[in-house]
Amino acid sequence: MRHELLVFDAYGTLFDVAAAARMAATRPDAGRLAEVWPKLAEDWRRKQLEYSWLRTIMGAHADFATVTAEALDWAMEAQGLGTERGLRAVLLGLYDQLAPYPEVPAVLNALRQKGLRLAILSNGAPAMLQSAVRSAGIDGLIEACLSVEEVTTFKPAAVVYGLVEARLGVAPAQVLFVSSNGWDVAGAARFGFTTAWVNRSGAPIDRLPHGPAHILPDLTHLPEIA
Repeated sequence: MRHELLVFDAYGTLFDVAAAARMAATRPDAGRLAEVWPKLAEDWRRKQLEYSWLRTIMGAHADFATVTAEALDWAMEAQGLGTERGLRAVLLGLYDQLAPYPEVPAVLNALRQKGLRLAILSNGAPAMLQSAVRSAGIDGLIEACLSVEEVTTFKPAAVVYGLVEARLGVAPAQVLFVSSNGWDVAGAARFGFTTAWVNRSGAPIDRLPHGPAHILPDLTHLPEIA
């Protein structure tokens, strides 16, 4: 089936969420971060997601920039870095300019050459997404960056996936949704999108209803199924 529109999750799918901690760890003044950055990056991402889900359940929404900063505060304290305010500012600045995964620009170009429309649907706040897309040099390839801030709740709430048809006029059956997050794929598939799970780490498939239609190790072969 040929799809009219490909919709990408942003963080962990197009953009490497570990890149901020990894880059900060190479600075001459990195100190202890040089040793603990992989664990900090892991904790940061885990808490970021947990806080988004918990805020949704509690009805206490805050934008993703706030959630990201709160998750970083937890991760830094867990690694004994909680008093390093300068490092905190560096990490948050780098998060707004996350590097894309290596194959991303070429794959997006190939998809556009096939005549496909490309969009992002993300938990990210609008300013965060605009900065990341511009920094990655893919702003000319993406038709629209849709943020959950339009509905003030996070994925995998169905109302978030509804933004695609409301904003871009494409019915769910004509959408291929691409994400590295199994829970995001489940939410999108339940909504009616065809889904592709980018399983970069070789993780087991999530035990959730509505699994992925396609499983990819990265984005390289995406043009073949689009």
